[in-house]
Amino acid sequence: MRQPIQAVYPGSFDPITNGHVYIAERAAGLFDRVVVSILLNPQKKAAFTVEERKAMAREALIHLPNVEIASFSGLLVDFLRQEKSRIIIRGLRALSDFEYEFQLALMNRQLAPDIETLFIVTEARYSYLSSHAVKEIYQFGGAVHEMVPPGVYRRLRERFPLPRDLAP
Repeated sequence: MRQPIQAVYPGSFDPITNGHVYIAERAAGLFDRVVVSILLNPQKKAAFTVEERKAMAREALIHLPNVEIASFSGLLVDFLRQEKSRIIIRGLRALSDFEYEFQLALMNRQLAPDIETLFIVTEARYSYLSSHAVKEIYQFGGAVHEMVPPGVYRRLRERFPLPRDLAP
């Protein structure tokens, strides 16, 4: 009997976007179990707490029964060992992402030669999308409701009320 193949899709997901959902859906179709893991990074000032980000991810990915949500701090390779996984999933939007992601993959390979990084290329319609851009566009009054899952949009509106609401 074969062992289930598990992968970890790490990120800050502050907040999760439709681009993240797309990568998670693709990964869920390839692996028996995917752990979307939210990094606790004290060096970054997050707009949402880890618990809020986990809740948004759970809501956005509820349609994927083989996807679980977790959080971690410290080295990603240590988290993978804890999860009994050898596969890191990373999404690529543009060529500019590749250089950074390639460096991370090499660093992880140096730390743990048995762990592989697999890149999933997003659809063109998500190639411009990032959590940072969504927050910035929203805070300047731009419409982001088509860039994020409905629950994320609702939480953005609650967290950052605007004088004029651009709800559809």
